[in-house]
Amino acid sequence: MTREEIQNRIAKVITAQLQISEDSIQPDSHFVDDLGADSLDLTELVVAFEDEFNLEIPDSDFNHVTTVRGVVDYLEKRIQQS
Repeated sequence: MTREEIQNRIAKVITAQLQISEDSIQPDSHFVDDLGADSLDLTELVVAFEDEFNLEIPDSDFNHVTTVRGVVDYLEKRIQQS
């Protein structure tokens, strides 16, 4: 899976979970500050990413991911490892 495919799938998950336009999502968008996510939204995003990419994301890993680019980087690395 290419980085672009990962980015596109992540953007679709974010738009569905946060009910925002895909145009408002930028690589450096911060989930809380820029996209308006709260702690429940973040938890739901993790579950949605796990479902979308069929992998488990430990809470300790995702606590350090605050931007869309961070999620792309993290998932790209995890997908390559599997």
